[in-house]
Amino acid sequence: MAGERREELLELSYAYVRSHGITELSLRPLAAAIGSSPRVLLFLFGSKDALVRALLDRARADELALLRGLPSSSAGLAAASEAVWVWLSDETHRPLLRLWLEAYARSLVDPAGPWSSFAAATVADWLTVLAGAQPAGERETPGGLARRTAALAVLRGALLDLLATGDTARTTAAVRLQLESL
Repeated sequence: MAGERREELLELSYAYVRSHGITELSLRPLAAAIGSSPRVLLFLFGSKDALVRALLDRARADELALLRGLPSSSAGLAAASEAVWVWLSDETHRPLLRLWLEAYARSLVDPAGPWSSFAAATVADWLTVLAGAQPAGERETPGGLARRTAALAVLRGALLDLLATGDTARTTAAVRLQLESL
């Protein structure tokens, strides 16, 4: 019963932070918005930091689901990167991506908090998946690592611009231009 309630409140909290952000998360407004109480949240999650970690894990699960849907290695790195960009530039994903960016940045400036290692883990996740889109003989080479790092840098940089400006046409053109070089 407590496990089901925990999962229910996690999903409701996840919807809340996608709309309101996570860095300034306060238990009282969160609890009121999701029909709970701060005391129940603390009982089910143990602490506010543990709740934040659970929310980041939930966001990472969505990210990993995207990454698992990439084209196979026969499609190549450019095609896989293009598929990622199509997903990233879809306006319906903006709340999740803003949450991802907020957590990524917080991980860099507060490495001891509940965000610790979030940024590094997402980089590793993305590089691993992009490696799967490369031919087997290229994956473990320094050049293969450099190409997938470049692809990730292009995607992440364009995503930052897209979230800041909403200019899908400009950022998509830039991504496509850079992916042609892969």
